[in-house]
Amino acid sequence: MRPANLKTKIFLDGGNPQETKEAITLLEFLDGQTTNPTLISKNPVVAERLAQGKKFSLEEAFEFYKKVVSEISDLIPEAAVSIEVPADKNTTSEQMLNIGREMFSWIPNAYIKFPISTEGLEAAELAVKEGIRVNMTLCFTQEQAAAVYSVTKTGDAFVSPFVGRLDDKGENGMDLIKNIIQMFVGSDHHVKVLTASVRNIDHFLMALTLGSDIITAPFKILKEWVEKGSPIPANNYSHDSGNLKSIPYQQLDLDKNWREFNIHHELTDKGIEKFASDWNSLII
Repeated sequence: MRPANLKTKIFLDGGNPQETKEAITLLEFLDGQTTNPTLISKNPVVAERLAQGKKFSLEEAFEFYKKVVSEISDLIPEAAVSIEVPADKNTTSEQMLNIGREMFSWIPNAYIKFPISTEGLEAAELAVKEGIRVNMTLCFTQEQAAAVYSVTKTGDAFVSPFVGRLDDKGENGMDLIKNIIQMFVGSDHHVKVLTASVRNIDHFLMALTLGSDIITAPFKILKEWVEKGSPIPANNYSHDSGNLKSIPYQQLDLDKNWREFNIHHELTDKGIEKFASDWNSLII
């Protein structure tokens, strides 16, 4: 059962509807789910098919993705389900938007994931004007989050900072969450902060402490949280960031045009490449 004092929404990060069922049973609630091409490539049905030497046509791959998110949506019809547009460095904004439109029609509770690249932001700018809800993914800087805020002013959006991948680079990913939340204080809050790339229970608990709007986490971390009694940390809770480098806060003007922000980050580029590679591994 949802803890009475839990304000943050809890999402499952996964591409397997069976895991969704298990998460609902475990938590006795579930506020949403995030999917991406990598998670779909790890679905047991996909793994079995690939083990038999059978790949998907592009049409079959999209149909399988649609089937997966449709099953998830049926399990959590009132919750948000994020569906990611497969894109690589050569995918244009027009191509992303066309795929995003199709994916948005799959289920009534969809949020379409675009990368925080120039092409992804251009696609999002048009998408929100059409009423498409978006989840801007692969966020690694405060300026990227500011650009998301600027580009989605007419719509409903999530921004997904990836804390674990920043930790891997030697930077304290939780500082980015703190900085983005601070930047949005006093804003209209049309963009919700979705803490992603959660690698351990400390990330999870720290995101709760900071007041992240949403946390998406793998099943194993949700299970660990429940086994600990689903604790809500005190306001003075702090995780041990070890030798990770602090990320300083930037004073940014959210009223600026999104193109005035520096949105490039090497981890965004690598993330796009990884998602594209995993998606392409399924296809003939």
